[in-house]
Amino acid sequence: MNLATGLREYAITSAFHDTRFSPIRAREVPQLSCSVSLLTDFEDANGYLDWKVGTHGVWIEFRLRGRRTTATFLPEIAEEQGWSKKETIDHLLRKGGFELPITDDVRSSIKLTRYQSKKQHLSYAEYVEMTSAK
Repeated sequence: MNLATGLREYAITSAFHDTRFSPIRAREVPQLSCSVSLLTDFEDANGYLDWKVGTHGVWIEFRLRGRRTTATFLPEIAEEQGWSKKETIDHLLRKGGFELPITDDVRSSIKLTRYQSKKQHLSYAEYVEMTSAK
């Protein structure tokens, strides 16, 4: 999928189909802003602590009820939440549906991929200004 198509599809999905939130209404549009994170520099980590808070996003893979399960947090999430590396991993396991007690053995069994991102932000007002200038 090319970048433009992917952005369009994910914007529509986020705006209207993300079950965590109510769909966006037309009257809300002028107050909206959009941030896009382009994920880059993926690297296999040497264990669940082999990444830097505030620099790396983390993507984990683990087995849950016999199925491969994944979860990720962007680079800014752990720092914004004030989480340590261990707390971040625990939150990712919960995000991925892991409900049993989390031990060091569980943490050590995950496959962790670290990455970085380049984030861009645009408010609706900036969008209107940019598109009307064309």
